[in-house]
Amino acid sequence: MLIHPNFDPVAISIGPLAVRWYGLMYLAGFGAAWWLGTRRIAAGAANGHAPISRAQFDDILFAALIGVIAGGRLGYVLFYKSAYYLAHPLEVLAIWQGGMSFHGGFLGVLLALAWSARRMRRPWLSLTDFIAPLVPLGIAAGRLGNFINGELWGRPTDLPWGTVFAGADALPRHPSQLYQFALEGLTLFAILWWFSARPRRRGQVSACFLAGYGLLRFVAEFAREPDAFLGLLALDLSMGQWLSLPMLAAGIALFAWSARRR
Repeated sequence: MLIHPNFDPVAISIGPLAVRWYGLMYLAGFGAAWWLGTRRIAAGAANGHAPISRAQFDDILFAALIGVIAGGRLGYVLFYKSAYYLAHPLEVLAIWQGGMSFHGGFLGVLLALAWSARRMRRPWLSLTDFIAPLVPLGIAAGRLGNFINGELWGRPTDLPWGTVFAGADALPRHPSQLYQFALEGLTLFAILWWFSARPRRRGQVSACFLAGYGLLRFVAEFAREPDAFLGLLALDLSMGQWLSLPMLAAGIALFAWSARRR
């Protein structure tokens, strides 16, 4: 049995200014995406096949940042606590209190990419194919932030690495944040980076992201404690699992559609 270190969620504090670990993880995730993206652009420019320019990439990342924050917050409000926020609408803006949804942030990024594609007059799937391999390291950083904060812990377990979290109870639990760090983050990144290293039909890299994330998140949720205010839903599946199933189905459908195109 392990004991969670119960880290201070504030990494740096200068007077009234507090920089939290979770915010630093968001910064690290976008920094990793920027570095990987500029590498891909430079490699493409060397052989005359750069998908987008550096300036366009910077604009896309800025739009994606807004999409992640706005979509993540609205997704949490709508998918997880709609009744509460309907009664307390002003608290929707209180992002510093926590409450972000990956699936909402994902939809926000899709809208940001659709806006960027229209503005740049480029096919939407071309942009999503370029961005998809850059996303998993950001997901990994976010899950690491969850572990540092001691939140979103797992279900009780008797495995040797079961961890006691101060915010839960005295039971050893799955460190499900680290499972998701390894699966949705590192494993998905390795698969997508390898798959996208050579030319693919348009939409196939995006399809692999959708199906890969949906499947890995669905599996990881079996070890994660369901949200106390929701519990398990139909078929004893969590909200995260029900939201991941459409991603898995969409990924399979998009891959099949792309494979049939000339």
